[in-house]
Amino acid sequence: MAFSPLMRELMDALRVLPGVGQKSAQRMALHLLERNRVGGQRMAQAIQSALDRVGHCQRCRALSEDEICALCLDERRDNSQLCVVQGPQDIFAIEQTGYRGRYFVLRGLLSPLDGLGPESIGIPQLLQRIADEGFAEVILATNPTVEGEATAHYIAQSLQDNGILVSRLAHGMPLGGELDTVDGGTLTHALAGRKAMEL
Repeated sequence: MAFSPLMRELMDALRVLPGVGQKSAQRMALHLLERNRVGGQRMAQAIQSALDRVGHCQRCRALSEDEICALCLDERRDNSQLCVVQGPQDIFAIEQTGYRGRYFVLRGLLSPLDGLGPESIGIPQLLQRIADEGFAEVILATNPTVEGEATAHYIAQSLQDNGILVSRLAHGMPLGGELDTVDGGTLTHALAGRKAMEL
């Protein structure tokens, strides 16, 4: 089937979403045009409104409609802990654990090959915030990838003379996992990070 230029443009636009390939974009576009034009209008308005009004919190750099986000304004949170994450989506994951401290969003990881240095991902702003707010602990919650480890190491080195406890999320065996199904890299991290059992 030959698609019109406007239909092809819609399909190409849908493909900017993660995990949406050519076939998925085609199905979505046809569904919106054939079966749910009202839903398509609602989606278009919601996307436009979000693009116009959602920016970044000036304190933690998470996505927010306000200059300071609701998490940063929450006075019940623990001001002694700062959790450093790669992107806004990581805040939602950390919140599920019951963590009640503060956040800082890097919006990327160090990657010299991609031209991403400390300034590109906000490390100077992070260090300034730590200096200004006097946190007792900085939790580095970047992903356990090469870039994530390099970023965590860089931040930890930058803070080594500040007298602040710098911690890293533990990596290793998933709860309920079995040794023979865990990949070698995960098992290596688990073994290296082993700790004494409490009896």
